[in-house]
Amino acid sequence: MKKVFFLDRVHPILSERLTQSGEYECIEAHDWTREQCETQLSDAYGLVIRSRFTMDESFLQFTPNLQFIARSGAGMENIDEVYCFTRGIELHNAPEGNRNAVGEHALGMLLSMMNKIHTANRDVKNGIWDREANRGVELDGKTVGIIGYGNNGKAFAKKLRGFDITLLAYDKYKTGFGDDFVIEATLEALLRKSDVISFHIPQNEETVYFANQEFFDALGKPVYLLNLSRGKIVETKSLIQSILNGTTISAGLDVNEFEKKSFEEFFDETANDALKFLLESDKILLTPHVGGWTTESYYKLSSVLADKILKPEE
Repeated sequence: MKKVFFLDRVHPILSERLTQSGEYECIEAHDWTREQCETQLSDAYGLVIRSRFTMDESFLQFTPNLQFIARSGAGMENIDEVYCFTRGIELHNAPEGNRNAVGEHALGMLLSMMNKIHTANRDVKNGIWDREANRGVELDGKTVGIIGYGNNGKAFAKKLRGFDITLLAYDKYKTGFGDDFVIEATLEALLRKSDVISFHIPQNEETVYFANQEFFDALGKPVYLLNLSRGKIVETKSLIQSILNGTTISAGLDVNEFEKKSFEEFFDETANDALKFLLESDKILLTPHVGGWTTESYYKLSSVLADKILKPEE
């Protein structure tokens, strides 16, 4: 039997389907320490992960028989893909599993910011009936720019089809995806024309601090900014400066650069002035990295991984 170790909690449909295939023995190891992993993964055929451990040479050296790593999610930034390639370790992720959730969450954040739903709710609950301060702005008639037109970018575009907008999309690695609704654009044109900009790109050497001071200086008009990709895509100090000088109206951040691998440690940086600004500003809408984390996506992420792992066996 091929042993698959689950180093993080995922929906049980994955272990159920692997076990039912008759090829795999699934072992729950989501509470194992790194030290336990180093001594007990020598016969691992596969690993199922989320974000608890970084899959690099220092970790994977203890898995001499490893054939695949399956990540329950879209991003692969915690996996050393080059090292895995040299080892012949197959990599699976599941952006198809949570793309709809991300698209819906992005739309929800955008409408909340534009209509000031988050501040209006707070005010009313605090006994403040201030209609003028909570006057909204309509999405219809605006230009929305999507940076990164993969699974999540396309899903967000699909959710926007009910609005009378101009939709621009930029992807460094894709061309020819424009249609009657989506206009393929250069990054320069997108930054110059957009009223809303949404990030849907992976984190890598090219994209860390993609939204830096130069990015915000290139904006043609004040924007609503969304980031549902990875925290370090947006440089917080540059975002704050953009908010203070009015080039960013409001930002919806499901992710931010101060996240930890253990997200519960997020609030430990009490002396961080930039984090304090994010937490206190009405112009920042925060959610705890749940854009792709719905009841449905929890199941679909594992189901997609099962399809990818079992396909060679079927």
